[in-house]
Amino acid sequence: MNIVLWVLQVLLAVLYLWHGWLLVAPPAELIEIMNASMAPEFRIFIGVAELLAAVGLILPGVTRILPWLTPLAAAGLMIVMASATVLHVVRDEMSSAVTTAIIFGLVTFVAYMRWKVLPISPREVVREREAL
Repeated sequence: MNIVLWVLQVLLAVLYLWHGWLLVAPPAELIEIMNASMAPEFRIFIGVAELLAAVGLILPGVTRILPWLTPLAAAGLMIVMASATVLHVVRDEMSSAVTTAIIFGLVTFVAYMRWKVLPISPREVVREREAL
């Protein structure tokens, strides 16, 4: 299960790095379209949040420094994806709503598993005095 979680975390991190970067620095031809559907400040806020969450899905677990940040990052993404699902339903964009609902389920699974079932253990720090 640990391998499944790591694969899922990496895939979600790649997805959120791509989408976050798309929101923060969209191609010139998409800026007008994106700004018509949401305020530029909100778009950038969501993009930065997704970029930080992508890092939070991987870096704490790899370094084992503050590994409790991994389920916290996934929980933050749950809020983003629940909101995105509602937004797409309100706009009657059902295929996008289904996609965001599935991603919501995946980040919820990661959040729960890394919080309750298979948390990543923190790095053990051996103090220099104790080693001597």
